Amino acid sequence: MRVRHPTHPEWGEGQIQSVVKERVTVNFEHMGKVLINALHVELEVLD
Repeated sequence: MRVRHPTHPEWGEGQIQSVVKERVTVNFEHMGKVLINALHVELEVLD
């Protein structure tokens, strides 16, 4: 699934790599892999 971080658009589009409970690992175009807590950040779905 393709996503974008709502407060960091400069990271570019990201692709979700894995989801474990509330932890989402996303590989962003300009930032690389980032671990995000979905309880605190609502990613914008692009698909």
